[in-house]
Amino acid sequence: MPPQLGTFGSVIATERKKKGLNQKELAAKILKEDGQAITPQYLNDIEHDRRNPSSDHLVKQFSRVLGVDIITLYAAIGMLSEQDRKAVRKATPDQVGQAFVAFRKKLTGD
Repeated sequence: MPPQLGTFGSVIATERKKKGLNQKELAAKILKEDGQAITPQYLNDIEHDRRNPSSDHLVKQFSRVLGVDIITLYAAIGMLSEQDRKAVRKATPDQVGQAFVAFRKKLTGD
């Protein structure tokens, strides 16, 4: 059985360790919208599932720095990407429901 996705924090911690980075090193590479790095404590809170990133920008930063597909990160956090949110806003409720049914069928084979 393939490994399950896990939480956003567990994905970040696993990928950070694979890259041989400690929390301080990774935090220095993740820049907020104002160009300042996140703090190691903020990263620690994310990795222990006490917080989630506060913006699409931070999700994109984690994706870029760790080399993890952004869709994987959005799935782990339980969030839709900005592009997907725009698509949902243009769709009818029935279209959204049908899309998620098709998505679940594809993943579960039901």
